[in-house]
Amino acid sequence: MAKKKDELKHNPEEELDETPEKAEKVEEVKTPSELEKAQALAEDYKRKWYSVSAEYDNYRKRNQAAVSKAYADGAAEAVLKLLPVADNFGYALDGASDEKTRAGIDKVIKSFSNILASLGIEEIPVEAGADFDESVMEAVLNFPCADGEEPNKVKQVLKKGYKAKDGKVIRYAQVAVTI
Repeated sequence: MAKKKDELKHNPEEELDETPEKAEKVEEVKTPSELEKAQALAEDYKRKWYSVSAEYDNYRKRNQAAVSKAYADGAAEAVLKLLPVADNFGYALDGASDEKTRAGIDKVIKSFSNILASLGIEEIPVEAGADFDESVMEAVLNFPCADGEEPNKVKQVLKKGYKAKDGKVIRYAQVAVTI
């Protein structure tokens, strides 16, 4: 029984004894031309890896930009559909007769404005008497100039305009203009 245990033990010296059959399996040292070919192939693989890595990085950046733009466009579209509600509250505020009603409507308008601000949406500042700016305004009515009035001036703001923080106009301000 003692012999079997000894036979089962691993003897590292046996592995060092190489027979001629084992020595033939060891890879021969490559010649200089084979080594140069292997180095050139490795360099080629390295270049391809860098190229694919850079291409993937560019793809990831383009995809991230597209997702951000799609999100911003979706938010702008949702806000555009809600803006008539804000307009109606403005009309209700103008038509309210008692102070409590005005205060309540004003709170709703301020709350809506805060929500728009949190989304990066701001009102386009337009006042009567300002120059007409077609980049942020839409002329829906025109009036002949009265005495002392200049042409191409905003006579009245009919609907407020809104733009995103990146400068994209969500809704043009609708105004009446003097001609």
